[in-house]
Amino acid sequence: MARVGIYPGSFDPLTMGHVNIVQRSLRYFDVVVVAVLNHPEKRAMFTPEERAGLIADVFTDEKRVQVDHFGGLLVDYVRSRGADAVIRGLRAVQDFEYEFQMTMMNRRLAPDLDTVFMMTDEEHFYIASRTVKEVAKLGGTIDGLVPEQVKAAMFEKLGRSQ
Repeated sequence: MARVGIYPGSFDPLTMGHVNIVQRSLRYFDVVVVAVLNHPEKRAMFTPEERAGLIADVFTDEKRVQVDHFGGLLVDYVRSRGADAVIRGLRAVQDFEYEFQMTMMNRRLAPDLDTVFMMTDEEHFYIASRTVKEVAKLGGTIDGLVPEQVKAAMFEKLGRSQ
């Protein structure tokens, strides 16, 4: 039986830190599902479908990575996919506090659901999607912070040339 890990998030946009977590998760899971959260209260640059499409483009050569999008409770989505665990990336102490709260709530809702925490590699620990969007909007360079496909899509959205 294949071990399936769900890596949920808004991924608006997908960063190299996210890519790092996905690549390393493949060491422990047979299939990693990158699950784009449709969070209607967040003001996103890309629609969930656009984000899912960009992620699929980035991982087009990795057949063990699947991409999906969902709304509602994560525990319901994980159950619907028959997954073994949730994968969460951590960058700093602030991430841990938030993720710990979410994990404990998920455990209350689904006691059999485990969460696997992975620290992003040190070269990516400062990268946040929110900051990448801000830098791009203000005309700064985002080279090396996001995959090239994502960078091109961001500049297209912003009406900027690369």
